[in-house]
Amino acid sequence: MFDNLSERLTQSFKKIRGQGRLTEDNIKDTLREVRMALLEADVALPVVKAFIERIKTRALGQEVQSSLTPGQAFVKIVHQELIEVIGGESSGLDLATQPPAVILMAGLQGAGKTTSVAKLARWLKERQKKKVAVVSTDVYRPAAIDQLETLAGEVGVEFVPSTSDEDPVTIAQRAVDYAKKHLVDAVLIDSAGRLHIDQAMMGEIQAIHAAVHPIETLFVVDSMTGQDAANTAKAFHDALPLTGVVLTKADGDARGGAALSIRHITGKPIKFIGTGEKSDALELFHPDRIASRILGMGDVLSLIEEVESKIDRGKAEKFANKIQKGKGFDLADMRDQLMQLNKMGGVSKLLDKLPGMGELPKNVKESVNDRDINRQIAIINAMTPHERRFPAVINNSRKRRIAGGSGVQIQDVNRLLKQFGQMQKMMKKMKKKKGFGKGGFPGMPGGGMPKMPF
Repeated sequence: MFDNLSERLTQSFKKIRGQGRLTEDNIKDTLREVRMALLEADVALPVVKAFIERIKTRALGQEVQSSLTPGQAFVKIVHQELIEVIGGESSGLDLATQPPAVILMAGLQGAGKTTSVAKLARWLKERQKKKVAVVSTDVYRPAAIDQLETLAGEVGVEFVPSTSDEDPVTIAQRAVDYAKKHLVDAVLIDSAGRLHIDQAMMGEIQAIHAAVHPIETLFVVDSMTGQDAANTAKAFHDALPLTGVVLTKADGDARGGAALSIRHITGKPIKFIGTGEKSDALELFHPDRIASRILGMGDVLSLIEEVESKIDRGKAEKFANKIQKGKGFDLADMRDQLMQLNKMGGVSKLLDKLPGMGELPKNVKESVNDRDINRQIAIINAMTPHERRFPAVINNSRKRRIAGGSGVQIQDVNRLLKQFGQMQKMMKKMKKKKGFGKGGFPGMPGGGMPKMPF
């Protein structure tokens, strides 16, 4: 989401990093570029003005002038101010109440509200170990109730049935009563959305809020709507006592303005950010980590958490033990590593969290194609178990069969076998250097990132 903004800011800091002393003159151009980068990212004008003014005041103050590296001190100031604009400290869900904790989801139609209900339900179930139930009070949108029922089944949480001829307030109250009787820890209420803000919509959700007294009232907003997202959030905030925001579709072609504007305009923290279509593509929003990502500093903490939560620890230990015992690395192992990589969202998602990725040339970033991973998995799946175990037996006729079975060209099969050979050599070196963390992937102490076959 922040790719363009990150690239612009990284470029603007290059000139100032080498300055021995910062003056109003030599920071003028940098501040102008920062201002333009933020405006192009669709950040609200009042937010940009206040942000630039604070940076300018601090950059010309004593903390920078007394620094041995004024340029770096300037970047540090931008980082700190960016954290403040986005939201200061991370703010998770408040579940400190007598169960069930009621969470009401509000927002416009098309923002990804129903999907976010399912994602949050899965997050509560897997990360917080809560018993969760979901219910839909959207009696207007065709198949909205069915959609939530399907999603609830996919993520493994309870679904409280409702019908389109029921009153939304009655549905919400019944769901809370059900949660109390069945010892449910948290109940998520998916409210109806509209294509635009109207009085009927606000009146209905205010009535639901008054009836069930949610501990969390979250506004779900599409990050691709830019400044409009902040304005819509303000309208909901005026009608409801919002406690936070869920920013969706952050993996799309958004410019990031919504994330930088919402907190300033509403005073409410962004609590979660949706990073993809899958039900596990929801992350806690950490302002400090997002600020680091925007400035090209990476987000290693989130990367570690991603690895810890999504890597199959049992498989990782089995793999590490196999290599350590000298049993060799085969194509089945390579497929497992590729599948683990897919599980974490693919290469592009991981690169986004590594330091210095903002300075990579655009053509290099574009060459990273997650579809290649699926293609490579398909090629390996088209092989026989014997071929995966002993790749040396794969001759030209076998390559033709494998290419036909996986829907690729023979050169794709050759490319994969060449990459496999490189990985095999790397595994042998890792064994000699004892580069396997206990129970993890090679290359990182205690387990970690698999070697990417690119």
